[in-house]
Amino acid sequence: MAYETLDWSVDADGIATLTLNRPDALNAFDLTMAGELEQVFLTDARSDEVRAVVVTGAGRAFCAGMDLSADGNVFGLDESLRPTPADFRQRYDEAPYADGIRDTGGKVTLAIHALPKPVIAAINGPAVGIGATMTLAMDIRLASSKARIGFVFGRLGIVPEACSSWFLPRIVGIQQALEWVYSADILTAEAAHAGRLVRSVHEPDELLPAALDLARSFVVGRSPVALGLAKQLLYRNSAAADPLEAHLSDSLAMFYSSIADGKEGVAAFLEKRAPEFSGRASELPEVFG
Repeated sequence: MAYETLDWSVDADGIATLTLNRPDALNAFDLTMAGELEQVFLTDARSDEVRAVVVTGAGRAFCAGMDLSADGNVFGLDESLRPTPADFRQRYDEAPYADGIRDTGGKVTLAIHALPKPVIAAINGPAVGIGATMTLAMDIRLASSKARIGFVFGRLGIVPEACSSWFLPRIVGIQQALEWVYSADILTAEAAHAGRLVRSVHEPDELLPAALDLARSFVVGRSPVALGLAKQLLYRNSAAADPLEAHLSDSLAMFYSSIADGKEGVAAFLEKRAPEFSGRASELPEVFG
């Protein structure tokens, strides 16, 4: 599918490169990009030909945040509505709330988070506002030495969005998350690395190759089913109220993987050969209930 604000390509190993492509606007996030990003992660990235996704930006920026030049409510929200928490929770996916109240960035990050495959951010330049928070739903973040990252919502009189109040404290801890949100400062790549937001910092021309190599190391010779289940288990069970919840879902995941790709993995190990896994990420067994 052709996109207006994105470029999408998949290599022979199933590594997809998703490029935010509005370089003249520093890849600023608008409603078109929001819809296209959601579409990519709900459709294109779900193809079994895709094993992992690397996200980066065209030109010198990753994403300069929300495009504030749009007419009317720049976030696309319906200012005539006055939802109560109870009503919104009950009807959040129905009109008029689905489009008039729900945060567009949150729809994108929920789609990213739900993908049962590795997603890696290659932050090549400025990433502020939604440009920063969209990366939190990605599993791993690498940054260029030229990257600048900012949770700048306080400067605009708004709050962190895109489910970042769930993701950011889990990645960097509550104290660091609060300091960055309170200060609304722009972080250097080195400061983001020191705060454990990014895995590593790279020279600009080495960033994307490093991210692609990392993605390839995750998926080549690996079972897509085991990988997808592992991602779900780690995210879900790290927030579970009791380890019994982890035990129950781990047990089902272990059972179903062991009678499928697990048999091939054991046979390949014993026969000293590369495994030939046949499982599909689109057919993960239900282990949570």
